[in-house]
Amino acid sequence: MPRVALVTYDPRPEPSHDRDLPVLLDALRVAGAEADAVFWDDAEVDWGGYDLALIRSTWDYSWRVAEFVAWAERCAEATRLANPAEVVRWNTDKRYLGELAAAGVPTVPTRYLAPGDAVDLPDDREYVVKPASGAGARYAARYTPEQHGTAVRQLARMHEEGLTAMVQPYMKGIDAGGERALLFFGGRFLHASRKRAVLAPGTAFDAAKVAHPGLEPWTATPAELAVAERALAAAPDAPELLYARVDLVDGDDARPWVMELELVEPNLFLDLHPRSLPLVVAAILKAAQEPGATAHP
Repeated sequence: MPRVALVTYDPRPEPSHDRDLPVLLDALRVAGAEADAVFWDDAEVDWGGYDLALIRSTWDYSWRVAEFVAWAERCAEATRLANPAEVVRWNTDKRYLGELAAAGVPTVPTRYLAPGDAVDLPDDREYVVKPASGAGARYAARYTPEQHGTAVRQLARMHEEGLTAMVQPYMKGIDAGGERALLFFGGRFLHASRKRAVLAPGTAFDAAKVAHPGLEPWTATPAELAVAERALAAAPDAPELLYARVDLVDGDDARPWVMELELVEPNLFLDLHPRSLPLVVAAILKAAQEPGATAHP
C-alpha cells in the first residue's frame, strides 16, 4: 500500500480553497493508497514515512520562498518529491521566463527590476507590474503610461519588501481570447481550461483578486500544444516532471505565448475535467511505486 502525502498549507482562519485536494484524497484511498493532506511547514511530519510527497496547494510559498525551497530540498532527501526540488527552486523565481525566451520559446516579454535598480517603465503602452515570486495575482496590477506615479509607488513598496518586480506589456489578446491553461500529468497532456483576464483596470496591486475568473473547459489547439511542449522541454529535469501547467495568451502576432510555466503548485481544475481524475491517480500511484521511492516494512 503506497503512502502518499498531498502537500498543502494551513490557510487559517480561512477555509482551504483547494477544490482538488479532497477529490484526490478520496480517489487515492479508493485506489488502495494511504493518502494524507499534510502542511509543508509542519515540523512534526516524518517525510521519510511517505513513498511520495506530491506538492499541491502550498499557496503561501510566495511569501516565504527561501523557506519553502529549503523545505523542498530537505523533503527530497527523505522521500520522492514531485516535482523535484531542483525544479521547485527554478520555478519559484519567474526569471525562468527569460530562460524560456532565450531557448526560443514564444514568451511574454519580461524585464526585471530588483531593489536598487533604476525605475524604467513603459511610456508607450499599457503594462503590468508584478513580483518575480508570486502567485494568485498577488501584488500584480496593470497600468497605463498616465499612471506612472502609481506604478512607481508600487515598485517602491515591493522593493522595500525585498521583492524583485517584473514589468510586462499588457497582452491585449487576453481580453478577447482569455488565458488558456494546458495541464500535463504523468508525461501526457490531460486537458485545458480557459479563464478571463484577472487584472481589471484601476485595481490596486494590493487588492484581493479572483485568480481564475470565468473558468471553463477549453479545447487546446495544435499551436497551443506545440508551444506548451516546447516550454516543458526547456525546463530543467524535464523528464522528471510529474505534473505541469502551461499558461498561454495570444501574443502581438496572434499566436500563443507563454505567460507562466506552473511547475510548483498549480490548480488542476479537476472539477471541470472529472474524466482526468483516474489518469491523475494512476500517475501518482506509479510515481509512488517507482524505484527510488521510500520502501516501508
